[in-house]
Amino acid sequence: MGKPKIFVLDTNVILHDHKAIRKFRENNLVIPVAVIEEIDKFKKGTDTLSYNARGFMRDLDRITNGKDFGEGGLPIGKDLGWIKVEPNHPFSEEYAEFFTDDIPDHRILSTAMWVRDNNPRTFVALVTKDINLRMKAKAVGMDVQDYLTDKVKDERIEEAQREVQMMTLDSDVLQELCYGPETAVHWDRIFKKEPVPNQMFEFRWEGDRDEVVCARYDTRRDRIVLVKTREAYGIRPRNDEQKLALDALLNPQIDLVSLTGGAGTGKTLLALAAALEQERDYEQIFLSRPTVVLGNQDLGYLPGDQKQKMSPFLQPLMDNLNVIKHQFRPTSKEAQRIDSMLTQEKLIIEPLAYIRGRSLGKCFFIIDEAQNLTPHEMKTIITRAGEGTKMVFTGDIFQIDQPYLDQWSNGLTHLGEKMYGQEIFQHVFLRKGERSALSELAAKLL
Repeated sequence: MGKPKIFVLDTNVILHDHKAIRKFRENNLVIPVAVIEEIDKFKKGTDTLSYNARGFMRDLDRITNGKDFGEGGLPIGKDLGWIKVEPNHPFSEEYAEFFTDDIPDHRILSTAMWVRDNNPRTFVALVTKDINLRMKAKAVGMDVQDYLTDKVKDERIEEAQREVQMMTLDSDVLQELCYGPETAVHWDRIFKKEPVPNQMFEFRWEGDRDEVVCARYDTRRDRIVLVKTREAYGIRPRNDEQKLALDALLNPQIDLVSLTGGAGTGKTLLALAAALEQERDYEQIFLSRPTVVLGNQDLGYLPGDQKQKMSPFLQPLMDNLNVIKHQFRPTSKEAQRIDSMLTQEKLIIEPLAYIRGRSLGKCFFIIDEAQNLTPHEMKTIITRAGEGTKMVFTGDIFQIDQPYLDQWSNGLTHLGEKMYGQEIFQHVFLRKGERSALSELAAKLL
């Protein structure tokens, strides 16, 4: 084991994960007073930032337990290093003229440089999720790092986008899979090693036949089963990935589904159609999405009651609902059933801010734009699931609106990484846009 390092934490690391101070192993931590001042501004509220701010301050209070930090700091816990809150220190004369604005970022950077200069035999680095601050730190020769504890590796993200395994099969095996009495074959007819649960396949016939056969490994049956084209409330899949997605959404044995892909690939539409198709199996259908488009403003900034506040955020979900309704005549029982569910609040819109502490039993829960959730928010939502509940998360990990999340650290990526290989979980990456030819062209070229 090498000599412990010293890491100076920025505010955004703590607001991203209030347990971050316990994830640096035997290394030591310094919290500038400027960070405490910033955290104090976030401690009131019901959103995740406020939750993390309060959680950190409570944890820090437990560590101090009436003691002061002294010169050497206080131990964080067993097998962990020490922590110290360091008063703000100004820049040295060499750099003072470059950072004339008195802002928290500059106070944090100047304190980190002071810690480094006063610990010449120890590796000292600033840890921040703020790219601009990282650039400033690099400009003055300060070691700086991103908070990587909850980041998923690039290779895993690429694997998640290639989860459908494509291969050519012997015609006899495919004949049995497609037309046999079980429309399934034992996995050892194809593989030497058992596939992971819910592994998806696209099989091609030997020879010149262009037809593609979709299949999935079912661990309960110990078989690779044929995935057939199914319809949900008037919506039919337009490509093989949508076929696999709809199969997962309609499968009662899969309680957790994540659908990722670009704009217009049909993620939300398929989820809604599947929910409506199975509405008799659930007591309620919940629709929600993170409210981040107003720069993290609270819902209280908008006029009206809860439904009116959420209306601008949930309009894309309503647009998809209207697409489904337009599959039927206005007087049809299917269209009237949708209106009835809205009126009777069987199909309801629920702000994510109010989910903590609830238990959602026998619900079909759709969370759109889930790439804007943190890993902690994702855990908070999923742990609300009661018996008989199905949860569907949709989003595009390459279109993130949260300032301190990216394609490696957001909750949707985190979900796919941690749940991979579980029997009740299935992830489908949708590639092809089906909204319109114009939409797909724009997604590719612009």
